[in-house]
Amino acid sequence: MKQPSAYLKMRILGAIDYADGKSITQRIRNLAAQSFSDEDGNSRSFTWRTIQTWLYRYKSQGITGVQPKSRKDKGSTRKVSPEELLEALNAARRHFYDKHPDKMSLYRYCIEKGLLNKNDIAQTTYYRFIREYDLLKDDDSVAKKRLAFCMQYANQLWQADTMFGPYVKDHNKPKPTKLIAFIDDASRVIAHGQFFTEENTETLITALKNALYKRGIPEQLYVDNGSIYTSQEITLICARLGIILRHTPIRDGSAKGKIERFFRRLRQQFLSRQLDLSSLEALNRQFTLWLEDEYNSVIHSATGLKPIDRFGFDLKRVKFLSPCDDTDELFFAEDTRKVKNDNTFSFKNLRYETPVDLRDKLITIRFDRARFDRIVIYYKDQRMGDAKPLDAIANGLLRRKESSS
Repeated sequence: MKQPSAYLKMRILGAIDYADGKSITQRIRNLAAQSFSDEDGNSRSFTWRTIQTWLYRYKSQGITGVQPKSRKDKGSTRKVSPEELLEALNAARRHFYDKHPDKMSLYRYCIEKGLLNKNDIAQTTYYRFIREYDLLKDDDSVAKKRLAFCMQYANQLWQADTMFGPYVKDHNKPKPTKLIAFIDDASRVIAHGQFFTEENTETLITALKNALYKRGIPEQLYVDNGSIYTSQEITLICARLGIILRHTPIRDGSAKGKIERFFRRLRQQFLSRQLDLSSLEALNRQFTLWLEDEYNSVIHSATGLKPIDRFGFDLKRVKFLSPCDDTDELFFAEDTRKVKNDNTFSFKNLRYETPVDLRDKLITIRFDRARFDRIVIYYKDQRMGDAKPLDAIANGLLRRKESSS
């Protein structure tokens, strides 16, 4: 059952005054014995403690207190998706002599080598994913009839995916890495690739932001169904930029054949070298040199051209992002706030003033999820400006000055 909407909560809170009972506690308890219909016509009932909590939040925070809130960990990888499990299984199967190792041996290997976290995927979930999505079947047995295709122009379509990388030292401890990369379908140029020690929404946004600044805005972005690629933040960023976000079917790695072939070439030509793995920065520095000198600048067998040269043919069609503060806002996180009667609102336990008079209005705020040092105000999809931290002393001096004049 989905969370009750703010509208339903307010109806229930409004019914408290008309419920039977001499005290507010009795009225709430009697109200908890009743049923209410939500917007879909479903009958809903709630405990008296739940209703009491709504009332407390409404009195202390107003309408904002009863609005459904997103999880604080939304966008982070809390559970393993079928796509992520398939990537881990493929990485593990290469270390077994038997082409068809048993499921339990694969599970133990993935846990021991850090390919999977035991807290993220239980054995029951592991077996269920394998059964539902046929994750251990050979590719030939589930292959689909496909036609080779290629986009006509650069930046008509990007493919993106994540690949397990080598271990690097992090505070003198080995830590696994993951590579997030974007390939242009027409030119085969790698728009951007970067290794991270974490795979979450923040790292994906960082990689996507770098790719967009380097190679412009694609018309379509083709990704799998991993949790970071289906997060609300990525969907919102693509909508702001006018990018069509498309997802592959579950367990259809061939649908992203171009990025998968790049990963295979990367393993054979780059990861097979004696690399400096003393830090994540050292790994990314070596990868960038290899990418620009030995991949983007070398003739590709499919096109007969260097990827960077093929991309340059369509340079007049490419829409680039301008490096400015307004452009950075496109990658900001988003939330809503109710402005109080004194034209302030709260965020991260601090109070801010709106740049214009928005008292009693419901506003949208955009903020840098990494620093929280800048908050931009939007009202009815119109940009109002930057919010400023509340300076109560300055406001008091201004009020006295106005009253004396």
